[in-house]
Amino acid sequence: MSIYDTGQFRKDLQEIQVQLTDLQMNQFIRYYEMLVEWNGFMNLTGITEYEEVMKKHFIDSLSLTRIFDTSRECRVIDVGTGAGFPGLALKIAFPWMEITLLDSLNKRLQFLDAVIAELGLDGVHTLHGRAEDYARPGQIREQFDLCVSRAVAHLASLSEYCLPFVKLGGCFVSYKSEKVSEELEISKNAIFLLGGKIIKTEEFTLPDSDIFRSLICVEKVQPTSKKYPRKAGMPTKQPIK
Repeated sequence: MSIYDTGQFRKDLQEIQVQLTDLQMNQFIRYYEMLVEWNGFMNLTGITEYEEVMKKHFIDSLSLTRIFDTSRECRVIDVGTGAGFPGLALKIAFPWMEITLLDSLNKRLQFLDAVIAELGLDGVHTLHGRAEDYARPGQIREQFDLCVSRAVAHLASLSEYCLPFVKLGGCFVSYKSEKVSEELEISKNAIFLLGGKIIKTEEFTLPDSDIFRSLICVEKVQPTSKKYPRKAGMPTKQPIK
């Protein structure tokens, strides 16, 4: 394995109160290396420089600690996981979490399967398909303590994709890269209709940077009506008002 300067990464981890073993640190570095290798022949990320990946992908993913108790065992689904952010990063840092990585593009999942095998991770698996299909009754609906997503979509649309996966008392956490006050206001009714309640919003910058981020935590307080999610594409094209 190549030698990398992990000083800034360790400092950033300390700020978000995450402690890693040497094994976990090496797993993150190998994850980074595979991300760059595979990005050479498929579009996984526009960010490939080492320090940027460590901060903008890994630290960003682990910033969940700001809004959710990551010390407990829980069942997690990452909707629209892409190259594994935040789900696979969470698995490396918090191995007691059981993680499902859901994505509609099989090529991305092939990459994630390769990383999972290379790192020797247990309790994490990939799932190919649309959230609209897997969140229907009879699939994996309302089975997760936590749903996370860094997907770029309006909160009302994301909530329709994600809240059906969350069981009563669980949470959906949306990762955002901008201020969300207006989006929160617009999405309140959709979240209510889907059985959710916004319980916390955390706005911050990534450590030692001016990179702004927001985390929105939505608690599942009522079962989601069986009419949600609607058929493929509808949550994005016509968000619930």
